[in-house]
Amino acid sequence: MKHYAVFGHPVAHSLSPRIHASFGRDAGIAIDYQAIDAGPDDFARLLAEFAARGGAGANVTLPLKEAALALCADVTERARRAGAANTLVRNGDDWHGDNTDGEGLVRDLTGRHGLDLRARRTLLIGAGGAARGVAPALLDAGIGDLYIVNRTPSRSDALADLLGQPGRVHPRHLGDIGSLGEFELVVNATSAARSDGLPTLPRSLVGRRMAAVDLNYGEAAVPFLAWGRASGAYAVVDGLGMLVEQAALSFARWHGTAPETDAIYGELRAEHAHLVTAD
Repeated sequence: MKHYAVFGHPVAHSLSPRIHASFGRDAGIAIDYQAIDAGPDDFARLLAEFAARGGAGANVTLPLKEAALALCADVTERARRAGAANTLVRNGDDWHGDNTDGEGLVRDLTGRHGLDLRARRTLLIGAGGAARGVAPALLDAGIGDLYIVNRTPSRSDALADLLGQPGRVHPRHLGDIGSLGEFELVVNATSAARSDGLPTLPRSLVGRRMAAVDLNYGEAAVPFLAWGRASGAYAVVDGLGMLVEQAALSFARWHGTAPETDAIYGELRAEHAHLVTAD
């Protein structure tokens, strides 16, 4: 049996083992998938030990996605564009890196929630690995101008430079958020709700058909989603669907078959229904 895992810190809350177990049952594939808590200082060592035990693939979550890319011998174009990897595939003695976050998010927003992303003026809050994973896919999906805000301006600048579309991508300091005008898509790509709290977001951000999207799910998404509902957002979406869709893309990379996602999404959504009202 091949071994798979999700690496992150914290990671005990991760639903990924349950999602992949469900995919495996549906596909008739025996799955050994575990959660491994790893911080930036011990990630490389723990990943190497996992590979030595027969690890064939791994998912990577906060705060390790950028570090994961650096540990790969080769990467897909979408991982290169993101500057971060969330999916690793063992290839001989090396890791091959991919990033399924962005495609997973777009699949969830357009397919499951029926959102037309084309030409939406978009605000991306955060510039770390999660933001890097979704920004290229949002641009490819046809959003309009993309504004990136972060507490550390150099991080916003670095992501904007990486995306390479200076006429369309605009880095800004988080402190300037009140002067940016209205948006039709606001994406929270920070883990602020897990740590020092969500930054204050003004009502002036909310456009007529704005969708408030949090890449987090569960309790971590509650503050941002509450802001979206209180501000009159047209749609309020957490990261549960993205989590399931990016996992399906990872599963397909590892096992060569694309799983059906609605059943496990419905099961998890029913359990988290008290935390979010989508659409």
